[in-house]
Amino acid sequence: MIVFLRRGVGALCALVLTACSLTMPPSSVTAPAPVEWSAPLPHGGSLTDLRAWWKAQNDPVLVALIDDAQALSPTVAAALSRVEAARANEASARAALLPGVTAGLSAGRSVSLPSTPAATSTAVTLQTTWEIDLFGAARVARTALAGQTLGSQAQWHDARVSVAAEVASTYYALAHCWKAHAAAEQELASRQRSRDISALSLNAGMLAPTAYAQVQAEVAQSQLRLIQQSSQCDLYTKALVALTGEDEALVRSVMRGLVLPDDLTGFAVTRIPAQSLVQRPDVFAAEHDVALASAQIGRAKARRWPGLSLGGSVGALRYGSAGVDTDLTTWSFGPLALTLPVFDAGQRAALVDAATADYVAAVATYRGKVRQAVREVEEALVTLDSTLQRETDTRAVREARLQNLTAAQIRERNGLANALEVEEARRALIAAQTDVLALQLERKRAWVALYRAAGGGWERPAAESAPQP
Repeated sequence: MIVFLRRGVGALCALVLTACSLTMPPSSVTAPAPVEWSAPLPHGGSLTDLRAWWKAQNDPVLVALIDDAQALSPTVAAALSRVEAARANEASARAALLPGVTAGLSAGRSVSLPSTPAATSTAVTLQTTWEIDLFGAARVARTALAGQTLGSQAQWHDARVSVAAEVASTYYALAHCWKAHAAAEQELASRQRSRDISALSLNAGMLAPTAYAQVQAEVAQSQLRLIQQSSQCDLYTKALVALTGEDEALVRSVMRGLVLPDDLTGFAVTRIPAQSLVQRPDVFAAEHDVALASAQIGRAKARRWPGLSLGGSVGALRYGSAGVDTDLTTWSFGPLALTLPVFDAGQRAALVDAATADYVAAVATYRGKVRQAVREVEEALVTLDSTLQRETDTRAVREARLQNLTAAQIRERNGLANALEVEEARRALIAAQTDVLALQLERKRAWVALYRAAGGGWERPAAESAPQP
């Protein structure tokens, strides 16, 4: 018996030492990122926390719409369900490391043979099973699934950031659309005044019919542009209603009279991309997907090695008949079972290959996320810099057109210019104002894109802030 125990302990030690040979690919990988941003950084904006950035714009209407959209979004709801599923998987992995205990209770009364007194039996049983984690695969899986829970939470925040960015982009587009609609109405009114003046000239024989036809064509084109602008505003309105679930009539009434600032309050962008990209929840989630894929390889390799399980049970049985009670309590320890995979026609090896392929795909996805993050940030920075450079010239054009209109009105009062020249100067000013509105919208959308690219204020959990070895 002693010899048998020694051999069993020796075999168990050998198996534990063999676990050291169970290797897995690295759970964290590096991704190429430039040392600093190639695009110029925005200047002139106050430094605000991204999490409170929307409130910093002093626009309660936008904040309320974002809250409504996040509460109704199916994308956010699906991300939240993935968080709960990840927590359940983490709890299952944690439970796999501990023994499982089940209890049973039974009672019965019966007559076994005719003319014999009835017998009562009661039994309470406890059974336990424990899958011993020889090679650490279950512990690695538990750690990886804990990381997956954090990654799912980051994806939930990423969904909320995406919804907020989409609502803000539609919101600003709708507000500027109505401003452009008002400019289109002014242009049409100016074209119609020019047509009326041209009609008088035509009746007086001072204007050729072909020239008057050209004026009528320009009025028709202005009407078409106004209809197109109105249709675009309707589309933006319906998009905002679909995102937020608000009443369409309320959205129309609020957005028609909305007055927005020319620019948004800015925020700081760190110079080192590696520091900025940790604010991206999708990058964080992809990083933990790599760790999970690495753990899956370890679990697949562990299936190719022996398994050890331990069981046991305790049963308290009491049997009573004819006033006599009998205690039949039993217990057992074991068996200590060792399973050895001998032949499976390559099934376990195929599982390792499949897990390895998933790991390679997870690494490629993670590095792709990093490259995409760098691209989105730099594209937003380029757009912000471009709008800043064009702002001065665009405003200068508008001021010059305004001075030109004022001069034309003065000349008209002095009899040195006619009404047609005044209307042409007015339309030139309207066109310059439309360009300013388009530039303001482009800049606001670039700020929203930068907010989205910078992670929307999400912060890496404190336990994950330190670099992985």
